[in-house]
Amino acid sequence: MSTARNVLGEPLETCSLSPRTGFMRNGACETGPEDLGSHTVCARVTAEFLEFSRSRGNDLITPNPDFDFPGLKPGDGWCLCAARWQEAFEAGCAPRVLLRATHARALEVCNLDDLKRHAVDLS
Repeated sequence: MSTARNVLGEPLETCSLSPRTGFMRNGACETGPEDLGSHTVCARVTAEFLEFSRSRGNDLITPNPDFDFPGLKPGDGWCLCAARWQEAFEAGCAPRVLLRATHARALEVCNLDDLKRHAVDLS
């Protein structure tokens, strides 16, 4: 059982099982020393963000069967690199996030208040 914590200090929740996301492809934004990109922000991607990411050299739209990657569409949950989310935030096109599924390590790059402003899971 994982002891990973989210940005709220609670146990890390699942981000997406369809498509299966995460650096470890277990559905959660878990991380470790081998995850150099820090795939820790659980986002609900938008068309605007997907185009932004593609323009920065990371095409998340086109399927890649060699890596069992189906390609993303708006509304899909995906563990983003914290730096990419931050870059999108600064460009005004950051996708919404699930705080309970965003790993605490994201706070090394992203500001909690910024993440909260983009949260879909705060009441």
